[in-house]
Amino acid sequence: MSKIETILLATDGSPASEGASDEAIDLAIQVGARLLVVSVLGGAGSRPAGSTLEAAGPADSRDSLTTKAQALAQRAKAAGCDATFLVWDGDPGEAIVAAADSENADLIVVGSHGRSGVSRFLIGSVSDFVVRHAHCPVMVVRGRLEAARR
Repeated sequence: MSKIETILLATDGSPASEGASDEAIDLAIQVGARLLVVSVLGGAGSRPAGSTLEAAGPADSRDSLTTKAQALAQRAKAAGCDATFLVWDGDPGEAIVAAADSENADLIVVGSHGRSGVSRFLIGSVSDFVVRHAHCPVMVVRGRLEAARR
């Protein structure tokens, strides 16, 4: 296995993405990798309601996403990790894959609500898109609430 030098954490700053954030920070520290926190600001209608790692909706401005991503990068730095952040525009899945390619990420960490079946089909899944289209390994971390219910 090749060395992991850059980990891209795709996050929307929601409580559902906290598990992925924690895992990405811990892993970056353990392997000495740079952590790149990426949030996506999508256009109107680009986000199915209620799912993690989706583009920010009208309530989430660029400033709000920037503040959340910056705070997460600061949290990672305080834990001893080399961390930076970016806010991308566009479709969430496509933007995450493009950011990973652009930044030469060795691993993408994304969260998932853990939905399955019809619910997942109707809602859509950014994590599924990223897994299918990324050019590097992807770690999908199930949200804490969903994991606790099982």
